[in-house]
Amino acid sequence: MLPDYHIHTPLCHHAEGEAIAFRARAVELGLPEICFTDHVPNPDGYDPVNRMRLDQFTLYRTMVADLARANRPLVLFGVEADYYEGCENFLRDWLPRQEFDLVLGSVHYIDNWGFDNPDERHVWDSVDVTNTWRTYFGLIGKLADSRWANVVGHLDLPKKFGHRPSDRDLKEMAQPALDRVAEAGMAIEINSSGLRRPVHEIYPSALLLALAKERDIPICFGSDAHRPEEVGWEFDASLALARSAGYTHAVRFRRRQSRPYVLPAAENMVNG
Repeated sequence: MLPDYHIHTPLCHHAEGEAIAFRARAVELGLPEICFTDHVPNPDGYDPVNRMRLDQFTLYRTMVADLARANRPLVLFGVEADYYEGCENFLRDWLPRQEFDLVLGSVHYIDNWGFDNPDERHVWDSVDVTNTWRTYFGLIGKLADSRWANVVGHLDLPKKFGHRPSDRDLKEMAQPALDRVAEAGMAIEINSSGLRRPVHEIYPSALLLALAKERDIPICFGSDAHRPEEVGWEFDASLALARSAGYTHAVRFRRRQSRPYVLPAAENMVNG
């Protein structure tokens, strides 16, 4: 079975269900590990409606630690941290002090536009799609250069509503960013939540995952669960995608150090 390394809690204000229910779902599926990766607090006021406050972080830490006392599954302590211009002012010093098992690095905003927010979907009708993606991958490169995250989350998130550049343009803009991800020693996440979105496709696409494999970029798996029933969501499809790109191993994390494991056989999988 595959570990699920992308799980949220109600502290982010847009997830439903108690944290213990997410763990219970993992037990039901027989997952060996889960990692809670709720959105990191940012005292500079960045996107406050989608993350815990800094004064709630101790509550988050205690909640995860309480769940980790159970024998199975192994419960890890993580966070999803957004890259945006100026985020380093807080994250550079704060993240290393928290003893996380895993830090997911993500990009959800271009300037002040939450490009994956359904309430701001209409903005896509007035922007140059290719240039938007180019700007996005520039931010992914800067995320990699910052060296404060272990994994790039949902690598091609801008496709959420179906807006895409051509494959030729995608390769041209993504390859330099992936070079920087590889140089930083980061992994990328195979995130099944895209199957629940309008695009109906796993993040990243087969094309991008093949480019990652060419660079020997490691992978891990996440459901991006915001409800207990989404834990382990369609992990058989995620596994099939990984294998189709030539991956035979993925990585686990402990205290932000990765170690490889052999991917399970497809017949052993149970879906969320």
